[in-house]
Amino acid sequence: MRNAITIFLSLAVLALFIGLGTWQVQRLQWKEGVLAQIDARIAADPVALPQAPDKARDTYLPVMVAGQFGGGTLRVLVSTKQAGAGYRLISPLQTDQGAILIDRGFIRVADELPPVPTGPVTIEGNLHWPDDRRSSTPDNDVAGNTWFARDLDQMADTLNTKPLLVITRQMTPPEARVLPLPVTSEGVPNRHLEYAGTWFLLALTWSVMTLTLLWRKKRRNS
Repeated sequence: MRNAITIFLSLAVLALFIGLGTWQVQRLQWKEGVLAQIDARIAADPVALPQAPDKARDTYLPVMVAGQFGGGTLRVLVSTKQAGAGYRLISPLQTDQGAILIDRGFIRVADELPPVPTGPVTIEGNLHWPDDRRSSTPDNDVAGNTWFARDLDQMADTLNTKPLLVITRQMTPPEARVLPLPVTSEGVPNRHLEYAGTWFLLALTWSVMTLTLLWRKKRRNS
């Protein structure tokens, strides 16, 4: 009787682990579909900047904006796989819809801050509302011009623009000393494969433990 109860409970727990692992595989397939949609949206043909951009509707929207840079550049600390530690450069662009924030691209930490481009420019990029801040992220050092998170409201207040950010994919004319860091889907969390592996590993471990326990009970009773 006890063996039957043990087997029943063990099978129930095993089924739970396998079920959770299968659910995570399904979530993985769903998330990969979402990422594919995001990638397609990012790479779509650019459109004019909407009159009233909306975060829920327009995140990653490819846009084309024209205007002239104003004074001031904010340095946002960032690390890239290709170039290591450096700064994103955020500057104000005066457009026919008012001043907005432009993420011009990347320079290394050791590089001197390049001057803001002069004259008319055209920028192809993507609207974005970054979520850089975590519980461990330091406060931005506004006085020292070292920013640890792209807090749009704070940046807009500092540069006297709308809290609206376009991340550059291509600028015409281009900046020789600044490397564009286009928005991608890489920052979208996708750990479902890891979670699925964890649940299936627990299922395997539980199976081995249960079989070992039953084998030992059988030896004691024989």
